[in-house]
Parts: sequence; C-alpha cells; structure tokens
Amino acid sequence: MCKGIGHAHREQYAETVNFIYWYSGILDIIKKYSAIVVYFACMIRHTTLFCLLISIALWSKAQLPLDEHKYADSLQTVLNKATNDTVRAKSSYLLSYYWVFKDAAKARVYLDQGRQYARNNPFQTAVSWFYEGIIFYATGDIPKSEVAFLKADSLLTPFNTKPAKQFRAQALHNYGVLQQAKGDEKGFAEVLLNRSIPLAKESGDTSGLAKNYHDLALTFKNTTQYEKASVWVLTAIRLFRELHATAELATAYVTAAENYVLWEKYDLAKPMLDSANAMLAPFPENPLYLDYYAAESIYYNAVKDHKNALVSTDKGIRLAKQLHRGYEEQRLLLQKFYAHFNQKDYRNARPVLTYLLAQPEMMSQITNRLQLYKGMAETNAGLGNMQDAYKWSEQYSKLSDSVHESQLKTDIQALELKYNDAENQKKITTLKAENDKAALTARNTRLVNWFLASVSVLLLIAAVLGLLYFRNNKKLSEQKDLNHQQQLKELAQQQQIQFSQAMLQGEERERRRLAGDLHDGLGGMLAGVKMNLTGLTVAAPVAQDNDLNKVIGQLDHSISELRRIARNMMPEALLKLGLETALKDLCESVMTDQVRVGFQSYGIEKTIPQQTQVTIYRIVQELLTNAIRHGHASSILLQCSQNEGVFFVTLEDNGKGFDPQNAARAKGIGLSNVKSRVDYLNGKMDIASVINEGTTINIELYVAG
Repeated sequence: MCKGIGHAHREQYAETVNFIYWYSGILDIIKKYSAIVVYFACMIRHTTLFCLLISIALWSKAQLPLDEHKYADSLQTVLNKATNDTVRAKSSYLLSYYWVFKDAAKARVYLDQGRQYARNNPFQTAVSWFYEGIIFYATGDIPKSEVAFLKADSLLTPFNTKPAKQFRAQALHNYGVLQQAKGDEKGFAEVLLNRSIPLAKESGDTSGLAKNYHDLALTFKNTTQYEKASVWVLTAIRLFRELHATAELATAYVTAAENYVLWEKYDLAKPMLDSANAMLAPFPENPLYLDYYAAESIYYNAVKDHKNALVSTDKGIRLAKQLHRGYEEQRLLLQKFYAHFNQKDYRNARPVLTYLLAQPEMMSQITNRLQLYKGMAETNAGLGNMQDAYKWSEQYSKLSDSVHESQLKTDIQALELKYNDAENQKKITTLKAENDKAALTARNTRLVNWFLASVSVLLLIAAVLGLLYFRNNKKLSEQKDLNHQQQLKELAQQQQIQFSQAMLQGEERERRRLAGDLHDGLGGMLAGVKMNLTGLTVAAPVAQDNDLNKVIGQLDHSISELRRIARNMMPEALLKLGLETALKDLCESVMTDQVRVGFQSYGIEKTIPQQTQVTIYRIVQELLTNAIRHGHASSILLQCSQNEGVFFVTLEDNGKGFDPQNAARAKGIGLSNVKSRVDYLNGKMDIASVINEGTTINIELYVAG
C-alpha cells in the first residue's frame, strides 16, 4: 500500500519544509530532471517492489473501528433513541460515512437526514459539507468533492472552537489527498505541513495529528525517501498506541512494513506485518485486510517467496470481490502479475496485465500506465512476441518522454516567474535607494537637533539592558536551583529503585531458601514420621490401627500442603522448563470446580533472564490470587505475549470488581506488591474495573536482557 511536531521534531520539521520548497535556477531543473530519470530507473530495477502510489484514504471525523457491524448498530440505536436534534445530526453524518463505500445512495439518505436535523444549527450545517465531499469522492466526482471540502473549511472558519478546527484540519487533509491523487505529492505535503497539521495541533486532536504524520510518511515513501518516511510513520504508531486506536494502528503497521520492504530492510518489515495481522485476525472481513494482503504480497515478492505471494494475493482478491473494492483488487492483481513474472511464468502473467490495462482506475495514473506498459513489453519479450514487445516498449518510451517534458516545462515556468520576481525586486531596490538618498539629505540638516535626543536614548537603552542583564542573571540562578532540586529528586528516585530491586531480589533468595528447607528438611522429617507410623500399624491392635491410619492421613495432607507451599515459593517448572510452562502450571493449579482459568500465550522467548522470569511469575501469581481471593471470580482469562523486548500481561475476570481510585488505600489486596514488581521492570500497569462487572488489568513490561 502506498497510502505528528513538538520541540523534539523542530529540526526535522524544518528539514521537511526545506525539502518541499527547495528549487531555484537552472541547476534545479537539471536535478529534478535527473530525479525523474532515477525514479523510473528504480521502477525498472525494483519491479517486484512496485506499489500503487495513490491509496491514501480520505479522513472522516471518526475512523471506523475494526468491528464495523457493531459500530453501525450502536449508531443506529443512538439515532433511534435520541431526542436532541444535534445528536441526531451527528449520528446521521456518521452513518453516512459508514455506508459511503458500501452503498452511496444509502449514505446520501443519511446525509440529507442529518442536514434536516441540523437546519437550525449553523455549525452542524457547515459540518455537513465535509461529509458531502466524502460522498462525491466515493461516487467518483472529484471536482465536486474538492469544492465541498473547501466549502466546509470556509464555513467552519468563523467558529473559533476546537471541534471546528478539528473538522477544518480533516477537510483540508482530504483536499490534499485529492491533489495527491492527481500526482501532486508536493501539493499534498504543503497542505499537511502548512494547514492541516497546525489546525490539528490547535484543536488538541492527537488522533488527527497522528493521522497527518502517517500520511506525511506516505508522501515521503511515494517519493522514495524511506528513511524520512520511517521517522514519521513510527511517530504515528507511537501516538496511535497511546490512543488505543486499533484500526489506525493496524494501518500504520502495514504502511511501516511496506516502507521497510521498499527500503530493503526485510527483517524490520516482517514484525510490522505480524503486528498488523494480530490486530486484524478477529475481523477477517474488515477492509483493512486488503491493505495487509497487498503489503504481505509485496514482502513475499521482495524476498523471492513467490508461492506465498500468490497465496496472499488470492486471499486479498477474494475479499476485495466480496467487499466490492475494485481498486484494491487491482492493486493485488498487480502483485499477482509480479509473482508470475518473477518466476518467468509469462503465460499466466500476461492475462493479468491485459485485464488491468482495461481498468479506468488503474489507467488514470501516469505512473501506473508506465508500469503496465513496461510490464507488457517485458512479458511479451519473455513469450517471444517481439513485435508486441516493441509496440509496448514504444508506448512506454513516449509516455515517459512526455512526463519528462512536462516536468521540464513546469520548472522553466517556475524559473521564469522567479526571474520576473527578481527584476521587480531590483526596481523596488533602486526606487528605495533614491528615497533613502533624499531622506539622508534631509536628515543631515537635523543632525545637531537629534544628537542630544540620541544620547538620551542610548542612556535609556543602556539602563534597560542593565535591567535585563540583572533579571536574566536572576533567572539563570533560579534555573540552576531548579535543576539542582531536580537532580536531587532523580537521585532519590534512583536510590528508591535500587532499594526496591535489592528488596525483591532478597525476597526471592529467601523464598528459594525457605522452599528448599521446607521441601528437603521439614518435608523429609514428616515423611520419616509417616514411615514410622506405618510400621506401627502392623503390630498395633485394630482400634489403635484406625487411630494411626487417621494420623497417617493427616500427615499425608500436611506433606502435600507443605509441598504446595514450597512450589509456590519457588516453582520447579519455572527453573527447569521456563516461564511459559510455569505460567500454564500455575493456572492449572488454581483451577477448581468453582473457578475456571484460561491461559493464552504468544511469542514468549526462553532468553528472558531468570530473575525477570521470576518477577513476571510473581506478578501473575499475585493477580490470580487477587482475582480468586478478593474478586471471588469464577472465570479468569490470562493472556501473556512478547514482542521483542516488551512482555505483555492481560488478566480479565468476572469477579465483583472494585474502585481503582481507592485501590491505593485498600489493605491486603496485593496491588502494591504487583505495582512494585512492575516498577522493578520499568513497566506500566492499567486497571479497568467496575463494581459487580469484573476487572481487566493490562501490564507492559520491559524484559530485554
């Protein structure tokens, strides 16, 4: 698939702006002309990595979640039950967007209905033009779509509110997408950097900012600047993770994967694809899977695994037909062509290109036509049809030359405009020099009168500078004090962490020692007593034999309980078989007829340091104990997974729940122990609990050795 800026990104932001506006003189024309030649040369060299440039999606106020059907049902319920016209209008607009790429006529009905509800609300009326633009886009009327987005921006400008700025940022973003669809990558980048991103920042829309960063990455990817694209898409991924925006995060993973493939960093691409697949797997019919299959096929083609590339394209094509997504189907067909072509299976490759050449969506882009013409030339040559190969090669050359000529004319016109501006500036400079000369003559006659005034001004300036110097020194002194206090605070925190680490390590050593003493020492003694009592039963009378058997039974129970306590203090499975097996045994050990515990694991590595494994085990052990003992849960689901150096723990139960705000003040529920161990691994813990509805705890731990 060829589908945000704080203090830390200012230098990079300036570099991006300089890149977009950089051009001047004849040297620029030569450089740009050469860049085009290099670009098409890259297309020839990397045929397996080709992807369509124009696939940045339009942006709606609310991106659709992965579970689309549930989302639509919820909106319809809100619309049916609402009594407020503003709520009805908003719900109608969102339903319009839900249906726009499924049933445009139905989307139009919801939009008109929303406008009827918003007839007395100027703000919501202005918002309707935003959704109008999306409908025009979905029905292929691009000029009307552009007008609608610009009208939404114009009508929303008088409303100096955050929601208005948020809608304006999105409308301008979509307008930029339409410019990018015409091949104007620079125009799209200018809209993002100069209009959409500043408005998203002013509105406080972190999601919108992340979306803009993601699409800025796409612009750099489309212009083969993969390193810059990587910076922006990873920034977007970080923001989407913080927002728990699953659909957008899955899309960003796919974009990052494609960028890494095109950058030939295949080892970094596969984890991104796996992350996207893990998020999309519960929703096999979600349209985002089309982008995933396209990226996966590009990856397999790049690593020369053409068999799996064909499997991915066929899956995607079936889903695209099911969802009636023609353009996405064509993208996948192009990758299918490359899978055949790179295996020199020209007979199966040519029908795919023949079909694509007849598709208006595909042929509307010059870059697509160039790629198809070149593909037909090489495929026919492979089949020995040299006459057809020559014909298609000639079409490719003509179109390529026209692109170069058009770019050259554009740059010459830009140079001419720059020259005219320079001439006008020269005239202005000459006129200004004449005016300055006249002013200088007049000023010389008043020089004596101004002398005393100038001295006074200089004295005043000296006084002001002295005052500023004093204040600055004072501020610097205060800042040094603040920095010193901060350093002391950080030192205290570091000492606290070291203390906690030492305490936890000491606790584990003591647990291990006690476990060994209990199992080998006291356990052995109890076992010996049992053997002696068993021997006595042989010679004892029947009455005493019954009493002895009762005592032996009590000893058996005591030995079992002793061993259970020893295992809990230091489980042998953890030391011998690893964390994953130990966690599974732990879940099985706490299950009873009244308590069901499910355990799911994914990607847990055995290279985690043993001390870290023990800490994770204790965290899970404490969570299960709390859920059963304090939450009285009857059903518990534990999920543990690892992604490189990050370990994730999620526990859900149907217990009685509690108020997380009061958890810190509660006694004996064990959360403080869990928090200490999470802090020990520099982790994060998030608790979501509702009284009488259960508890969900998410933990993220850093386990790199």
